[in-house]
Amino acid sequence: MALTTAGTQPLLGEVAGIPLPATTVDNWHQIQGFKAQPDDLLICTYPKSGTTWIQEIVDLIEHSGDVDKCQRAAIQHRHPFLEWARPPQPSGVEKARAMPRPRVLRTHLPAQLLPPSFWESNCKFLYVARNAKDCLVSYYHFQRMNRTLPDPGTWDQYFETFISGKVAWGSWFEHVRGWWELRDNVQMLFLFYEDIKRDPKQEIQKVMKFMEKNLDGAVLDTIVQETTFEKMKANPMTNRSAPKTILDQSISPFMRKGIMGDWKNHFTVAQNERFDEIYRQKMKGTSINFCTEL
Repeated sequence: MALTTAGTQPLLGEVAGIPLPATTVDNWHQIQGFKAQPDDLLICTYPKSGTTWIQEIVDLIEHSGDVDKCQRAAIQHRHPFLEWARPPQPSGVEKARAMPRPRVLRTHLPAQLLPPSFWESNCKFLYVARNAKDCLVSYYHFQRMNRTLPDPGTWDQYFETFISGKVAWGSWFEHVRGWWELRDNVQMLFLFYEDIKRDPKQEIQKVMKFMEKNLDGAVLDTIVQETTFEKMKANPMTNRSAPKTILDQSISPFMRKGIMGDWKNHFTVAQNERFDEIYRQKMKGTSINFCTEL
């Protein structure tokens, strides 16, 4: 059973040891029973790893760079979020079921919690990973302004919560590692946030190829321009400026900085040393390699 609170911000529930929003836990049977289709593309990310960014890239590729078509709805409504559940609104599963094929869907679930039908249907997975330090900082500010997640407390408190994996969707280390280790066994394109930041054109070309879309150079240039941080921050269809009931942008903007290395403005020297040691332990034996600054 999910944990709830009488306060304004909920506590988390848990599935198989992974903390998740309480409403997601309450809807777990429906989520696990979801029927994926072979032509589904699932965008997979740990929270605050560039989900909205890759959604907009994928949407522009899907619509051959037609900016007007990508203004049809706010970004969060274009690609159903599988584990979304906030009654009486339709759940993410219900929205996905109602969507015409081929579908682009999204999730923050770790690989081991994904509905089995995704593996059975041999779907395509597009995973974006972001370095853990910047992810931690971004998640902290997101929890400060997101009324569907617990209050993060102070920076020092949240640092401990994050490294212990007690945040929604669980441990960053386990999430990234779990998806990374699957990359050669399924139809997966594994991208790094930092690579998209450094060379957006090259990384967007990889996504186009993965989606089997052959678009010309002018369209590619349009997609690069339309998915810059500055453009998306100013775009009401991507900046989550509404509804204000869930995200309080007077506390922190949804699209805050979108940079590499902001962790340096938050981590103490002692926290950085401790984090590096924990990272070495948790990621030991894996070949994944992150860049933490430009």
